[in-house]
Amino acid sequence: MLRTHTNGELRQEHVGQTVTLVGWVQLTRDKGSILWVDLRDRYGITQLALEQGVESEAVRETARTLGREFVISVTGKVAERYSKNAQMVTGDIEIRVEKLEVLNPAKLPPFLIQDETDGGDELRMKYRYLDLRRAPVRNNLMLRHKMAQAVRRYLDGQDFIEVETPVLIKSTPEGARDFVVPSRMNPGEFYALPQSPQTFKQLLMVSGFDRYFQIVKCFRDEDLRADRQPEFTQIDCEMAFVEQEDILHTFEGLVRYLFKEIKDLDFPTVPRMEYADAMRWYGNDKPDVRFEMKFVELNDVVQGQGFPVFDSAELVVGINAATCAAYTRKQLDELTAFVKLPQVGATGLVYARVEAGGVVKSSVDKFYSQEELQKWKTAFNANEGDLLLLMAGPADKTRKALSVLRLEMGQRLGLRDKDTFAPLWVVNFPLLEYIEEEGRYFAMHHPFTSPKPEDLHLLDNPDTIGQARANAYDLVINGVEVGGGSIRIHDRAVQARMFSLLGFSPEEAQAQFGFLLDAFEYGAPPHGGIAFGFDRLCSLFGGADSIRDFIAFPKNNSGRDVMIDSPSPISDKQLTELSIKTNVVVK
Repeated sequence: MLRTHTNGELRQEHVGQTVTLVGWVQLTRDKGSILWVDLRDRYGITQLALEQGVESEAVRETARTLGREFVISVTGKVAERYSKNAQMVTGDIEIRVEKLEVLNPAKLPPFLIQDETDGGDELRMKYRYLDLRRAPVRNNLMLRHKMAQAVRRYLDGQDFIEVETPVLIKSTPEGARDFVVPSRMNPGEFYALPQSPQTFKQLLMVSGFDRYFQIVKCFRDEDLRADRQPEFTQIDCEMAFVEQEDILHTFEGLVRYLFKEIKDLDFPTVPRMEYADAMRWYGNDKPDVRFEMKFVELNDVVQGQGFPVFDSAELVVGINAATCAAYTRKQLDELTAFVKLPQVGATGLVYARVEAGGVVKSSVDKFYSQEELQKWKTAFNANEGDLLLLMAGPADKTRKALSVLRLEMGQRLGLRDKDTFAPLWVVNFPLLEYIEEEGRYFAMHHPFTSPKPEDLHLLDNPDTIGQARANAYDLVINGVEVGGGSIRIHDRAVQARMFSLLGFSPEEAQAQFGFLLDAFEYGAPPHGGIAFGFDRLCSLFGGADSIRDFIAFPKNNSGRDVMIDSPSPISDKQLTELSIKTNVVVK
């Protein structure tokens, strides 16, 4: 090794030792009679000191030529610092330099390589190899590493076997768009990159590997946002000879293990919530339960009093923003403007304050007597100082909009602390959802999800198909879906019935999934599993909003890697080899 110690290792007990360190120059401070250099590596920063009349003038002159990010090697004695720095783990010592060698000079970097940098997102992504030198980014990847190791330790202890599945597979029509890969040896035919290893892990169960896992890359060609990347990582798991309760117990154990290992937090249990309750109380299937603010449905309370907006609405529903009655008119107008944003979709907002003495004042006082407004207060279980926020309209749209407003109020009130965690199982999803524009049913999870055994008969009647529940479950943490899974169909007839409900002809089902249907005829065991979004888990544990911060070389919101300039055209020779002719149509 070119070094005897790292730059985060030396302490006061090393004083007097001669050491050799290597790394990058963080910065230099030249005070004339004394010159300091901060030397950085992955492990930390160590201060080098070169004093006039003490260190060699030749070494001092070399040190004066150093610029940011020069790669250097130094040898010297560890000394106690006169002015200690409690903010650095090495802040009690410095190196009195005896020898200094420039291993490689460096151009001036395009942004400051410090915890607080002056580089914007695109610039840092273009020079990601420099951005990765910054401690916050490095710490994110260290957290990711620790979580991956903890996952493997836990699952290995539960007798799971890590098995790799293919990356070049068959394109399937369900779910997001596939990334496709042309086959040179099979002209005109294409592989697809896997959106998940779903069918392969089921085949592993048929093969007798009753406990499988894989920390695996998945690919989806979909529009991007903070928690999406075209390629992402799953903790993919499957178990045979199990029921839903076995899956929940096993992977609740994994989540609790990760919290204990990584955050030193104890969760005695993870609560469960019915999908129907999540939608009714929170307006979405991944509720943030760090705070209450449950929905209160008010049709029976507010309708019939002559206010047209409420009287004509399919649903009138609201939340109690406790302690917010003092909101000014300007703040209330801001909330009204917020709910009218296109991404929220509401047409307006009605509010009511619970004032001193319990008197209720609302924005629609002319339609409601104080006696009627007291019923609002009772329905919300509101107290003096509370603010009631109401919306009305089509049920699904109104719940969705109020869900966004609830999260906004939680943020404004400081109820969404990133250091507070509230894991939750959401269970008993609908099996299918009907999309009017398509004129058919779609799988709520995926086509291989089993219906609840007691709901299987509902699939035989067109009027009750939509009532069937899935044997499915999601793990939600702080309003983010971090994992989802189901008990799978393992009977060919039931799977064929599911494909039929989803609009596949028998021939199409056989062409797309014949290998799986055929496998079910050779003794397929009951099985089920779950997949966790590993990137999302890391971002949650790291207190970040974007999964990009926890991926070494992420894509931007256009799906581009601006560092290597990808995607990019390929040569005519390559196109000829692939038997492809392009005719790009820009939409």
